[in-house]
Amino acid sequence: MSSSQPKVAIVTGASRGIGAVIAKQLASEGFAVVINYASSAGEATRLVAQLREDGHEAIAVQADVANAADVKRLFDEAEQQLGKVDVLINNAGVLNVLALAQHSDEMYEQTFNINTKGTFNTLREAATRLNGGGRIVNFSSSTVGMNLPGYAVYIASKAAVESLTQVFAKELRGRQITVNAVAPGPVATELFLHGKTDEQIQTFSKMPPLERLGQPQDIANIVSFLVSPAADWVNGQVLRANGGLV
Repeated sequence: MSSSQPKVAIVTGASRGIGAVIAKQLASEGFAVVINYASSAGEATRLVAQLREDGHEAIAVQADVANAADVKRLFDEAEQQLGKVDVLINNAGVLNVLALAQHSDEMYEQTFNINTKGTFNTLREAATRLNGGGRIVNFSSSTVGMNLPGYAVYIASKAAVESLTQVFAKELRGRQITVNAVAPGPVATELFLHGKTDEQIQTFSKMPPLERLGQPQDIANIVSFLVSPAADWVNGQVLRANGGLV
């Protein structure tokens, strides 16, 4: 990767949490990073400022991944400001923990619009926009393997992402683009910790054999591997990152 023309990575939902740590990791490895956000403009702007201060190329682009026109504009702005996209990280997601029977139509639609349709929209755009030899990393969840009560709609949305991942990898034959998914277990982010008692957090942290919660950096390290030359032969896979939980 030449310093004159760094590879370009889009990270969706990158203003905070795991997405922000992934963006920092990729920037540290020489990528020009597109920080996508839906509504957290202040956080996205601060992250870009921090990355630029550290000598990295970064821009923030507002786009709702559930909206196909927004996704097209996300790629347009990335190309215009940084160059053609090499890496797509589909990190944006939403989680509502509630029994299936208690889900409203609106909650169901929100979950599938962001988690599933959002991934579909970016994959469809990437099919014609991503550089040859590029990398796509989608986000599933280890809950898919756990079938926890209260997670039915969320799990269904992420199971669909796993299927999209495995089929899309085959549909990109001839482009030398890999498509994989990461399926984290519980990760110590503000989103996960919010609303949980200390006792609940302790319970989750003891569940994996490694007896701790995942950290955002754990997930960023895996994404870093999947977009690196070391993972050239990994394609169409779902990597569960959960300390042995499932």
